[in-house]
Amino acid sequence: MTIDIISVLPELLESPLSHSIMKRAQDKGLLEVRVHHLRKWAVNAYGQIDDYQYGGGAGMVMMCEPLAKAIDELQEQYGQYDAIIYMTPDGERFEQKIANRLSLKEKLLIICGHYKGIDERIRQQYVTMEISIGDYVLSGGELAAAVVVDAIGRLLPGVLNDETSALFDSFQDQLLAPPVYTRPVDFRGMLVPDILLSGDPKKVADWRHEQALERTKTRRPDLLNGE
Repeated sequence: MTIDIISVLPELLESPLSHSIMKRAQDKGLLEVRVHHLRKWAVNAYGQIDDYQYGGGAGMVMMCEPLAKAIDELQEQYGQYDAIIYMTPDGERFEQKIANRLSLKEKLLIICGHYKGIDERIRQQYVTMEISIGDYVLSGGELAAAVVVDAIGRLLPGVLNDETSALFDSFQDQLLAPPVYTRPVDFRGMLVPDILLSGDPKKVADWRHEQALERTKTRRPDLLNGE
């Protein structure tokens, strides 16, 4: 899979994409992430990529020309994208099912919003999917893009050492993950549940499902209601 990211502040993406599982995915050749500085396509020698909004109001808007040139050039170089994603607070809320679906694609382009956002005409002409990672506003779309890339990248076959691990993450089956334990068995008088020491895979699986269901009922009942 390849993911291209258009950003005003590409430095914000360096650390999240160069460590841990994302580094492993790229080192294995399973994921390629290319970050492109939007100022490469600036409208003048001063590097301008934003301007005042029509109608007045506080905040600058990312201009049409730099974004259009960037997208056109990237598509000419790398071919058509399976999805052109704009990170924006008013987009569709990012959930595991979306990550699952996007992990099956081959080529994605992510646009990181900044300032007051991008000119609406870019959204109308180029963007095929708009994503929000939550009901709050960040200084820019870079951190949100890193979240999306991480959620997608870890699902690619061969990225995780145990490929079944991602199948049991929270939200994969609309349930939160059950409690987990490791050594020692006795930590300050708190014991690992006996059933996890029983060696009976079916009993362990049943217990984990019951615990996941109970935890979801308590913490996220909306998941069980299909909200």
